[in-house]
Amino acid sequence: MTPALQLHLRDLGRALVEAWRREFDGVPGVIVSQGDIFSERAGTVSASDPIDVRADAVVSPANSFGFMDGGIDAVYTYQLGPQVQERLRELLAKEHGGELPVGQAVLVPTGREEIPWCISAPTMRVPADVSDTVNAYLAFRAALRAVLAHNATAKTPIRSMLCPGLGTAVGRMPPERCARQMKEAWVRTVMGKPAIPHSLRQAAEDDFRLRVAQER
Repeated sequence: MTPALQLHLRDLGRALVEAWRREFDGVPGVIVSQGDIFSERAGTVSASDPIDVRADAVVSPANSFGFMDGGIDAVYTYQLGPQVQERLRELLAKEHGGELPVGQAVLVPTGREEIPWCISAPTMRVPADVSDTVNAYLAFRAALRAVLAHNATAKTPIRSMLCPGLGTAVGRMPPERCARQMKEAWVRTVMGKPAIPHSLRQAAEDDFRLRVAQER
């Protein structure tokens, strides 16, 4: 059954896109494509160019403090405007003590019709190597849960999400590992197939399985 929430996975990295296609093969509600997160045009994209890859929300693989001036978050600021970072930082200061841990996510209105919401889902506290962690799983799970919680009460629900690789740039997570973790988060959270462990040993085995996925 196709879920109510549709997911568009998009990234410039060919290896990650291929890993997504393998992992999400046959998973309903998911589209995978390669290219600039906001544009289908070739070459350099400028802030004056229209956003032609649209969705109700885009996932920001941010740091825990809401700074959006590096990596793909800088692209978001460039294309969506500085108000996204300003609103995010204000929200974190007001409701989260200024810091959003990995495994939590918040929704911030962008003020842009093309993509009305930005989902801040930290993949790292500060820029760091997260290659041997389950941070892509934790971040994506948090983003999905934030959307589902929003949809439970919102008059205008989020029906489509746009998401780049999580932790694969500065975080250096291997593409296959990221893809595996994101697929597991999607299946468990959106497809209604939670993997609830019945012992600490089962939890540890699941954690290990998420971390050991290697590039093929």
